[in-house]
Amino acid sequence: MAWYSACQEEDSAVLLVPYGSSFMIQSTIFTGPCQGGLVFQVDGTLMPPDGPDSWAQKNSKRQWLVFYRVNQMSLQGGGVIDGRGQKWWDLPCKPHKGINGTTSPGPCDSPIAIRFFMSCNLTVQGIRVKDSPQFNFRFDNCKNVHVESIHITAPPLSPNTDGIHIENANDVKIYNSVISNGDDCVSIGSGCYDVDIRNITCGPGHGISIGSLGNHNSRACVSNITVRDSLIKSSDNGVRIKTWQGGSGAVSGITFSNIHMNNVKNPIIIDQFYCLSKGCSNKTSAVYVSDILYENIKGTYDIRSPPMHFACSDSVPCTNLTLSDVELLPAKGDLVSDPYCWNAYGDLQTLTIPPVSCLMEGVPRSLLNNDIDHC
Repeated sequence: MAWYSACQEEDSAVLLVPYGSSFMIQSTIFTGPCQGGLVFQVDGTLMPPDGPDSWAQKNSKRQWLVFYRVNQMSLQGGGVIDGRGQKWWDLPCKPHKGINGTTSPGPCDSPIAIRFFMSCNLTVQGIRVKDSPQFNFRFDNCKNVHVESIHITAPPLSPNTDGIHIENANDVKIYNSVISNGDDCVSIGSGCYDVDIRNITCGPGHGISIGSLGNHNSRACVSNITVRDSLIKSSDNGVRIKTWQGGSGAVSGITFSNIHMNNVKNPIIIDQFYCLSKGCSNKTSAVYVSDILYENIKGTYDIRSPPMHFACSDSVPCTNLTLSDVELLPAKGDLVSDPYCWNAYGDLQTLTIPPVSCLMEGVPRSLLNNDIDHC
């Protein structure tokens, strides 16, 4: 009722969660469009029912707070959105902390904490989100999104707790935020373009990822993405592009600039053989990866993996990979690992540490004769 009343106001209305108060909210869809710009001011605490057994049977277990077809809205404040995720992470179907991450069959749906769907002109600012059952934020089919000064936390082993996921979104800015969780800090899905990520502190987690793309032989297009002026620490990955075998489309125009790595397992990685089981077969089609710039990327890496890993499709090589001012040293000891390349073409604008001798020059012959899907 409060949302409906605020939504009908012709002038910008404020829906307030007052400081010092906590509110338990069931799974809810906040539907627009609204008459004027609306401010959802969270100064207190919002939380969902405590775990799957407390979830109302009639409500979807895939989402908690959904904003649908909303234009000109600001979600802001100094309060906390507490996802109470522990009981969801402990479902038998989730990867356990035991040997080999064993799982059991059974219901596995877990809610995304905050989802914006088919919305535009959005601002998310100052909010703290903790212990989301699954993704913290997800933006689907959204345009003109500005995320500023948010703080996301979840334990390192909490499954699928991506900080911010965007899909089919454009004109997205994510600035000055801290994200520590059990999956990607930021994940960029298919259909995204014109995305600027700046001054992010990321980790522990799985780093900043484009993908995964091309699953189930799908077509994926991602372009004009910039990640800059950021810190990635104690993470499984740094800056990553991951695609499945059998996909199509293209990833192009990507810049990773001025990023410091602190004890990161895979600081720079392209993985075109991304797979979550042992049954993935090699296929002839792939998402085409080209025009990727890595500049001023420095710091330390976990020596269990190579500091640079370019594993590109057998049939559709990666092209125009450019490295400039890359210096990555082992976090412990003095054993330097060699970079890994497979079917990767590019250029070294400066000498790198460690040296990258496996990157091939020019344009591969296989691409000269093929029609590549450039999106």
